Amino acid sequence: MIMTSTPRTQVHPDPHSASQALATEVADLISSREAKQLPTVLGLATGATPIHFYEELRRLHTEHGLSFGSVITFNLDEYVGLGRQDPQSYWHFMHDQLFDHIDIHADNIHIPDGTIAEADLGQHCEAYEQAIKNAGGIDLQILGIGTTGHIGFNEPGTARDSRTGIVDLTEETRQSNAVFFNSIDDVPTKAISMGCGTILDAKQIAALAWGERKASVVQGALQGPVTPDCPASFLQEHPSATFYLDQPAANALR
Repeated sequence: MIMTSTPRTQVHPDPHSASQALATEVADLISSREAKQLPTVLGLATGATPIHFYEELRRLHTEHGLSFGSVITFNLDEYVGLGRQDPQSYWHFMHDQLFDHIDIHADNIHIPDGTIAEADLGQHCEAYEQAIKNAGGIDLQILGIGTTGHIGFNEPGTARDSRTGIVDLTEETRQSNAVFFNSIDDVPTKAISMGCGTILDAKQIAALAWGERKASVVQGALQGPVTPDCPASFLQEHPSATFYLDQPAANALR
């Protein structure tokens, strides 16, 4: 593993070893907060990027007894129009990849509801923000970085201080996610997403990126200008953000 600073970056041989390192840090965070009788509030991401990370959390729970009984979670986003039982919903993804395999309390799981009536979506987003505040804020936010530089579903052009709301998905993002659907025509065009400001409020942030196709956007996020054109670049200004990369994703870094 290679460590750099400003911003902090860990370059690992592969996604599995990077995910192991992050999962160990999460386990340590849970244990240290439990010792103080405090909950751990995790912000969670979906998609292909964090799958190895969730696999490692499951292993730590099964083989080493890591308990999630004191953990509260808030997911970054959800597609508008997909119900919880839809196999492509993020509710389904999170239960399949993590929640059904650990001892987290159902009441401590928070995922935006993609089936909320359009007239009620604004109120739903405000309530989601308030629930994060009521939990004491997010201790550690997990992020993937999209090929457009998006974090959550905050596409290029999103303001730094944006809050949880309804977003339009770009064609490139829909194309990237089409691998999970029968065709791109089935990929929703809108989503509920935490805003950039919501994400940046987290006490710590871990941003994950794997593969050569992410190298250019990683370089822009870490070493380019801080700009809404690449929302991931906002992480340069966070006091405690770390990028977890495999070697191909780091290839364009200077």
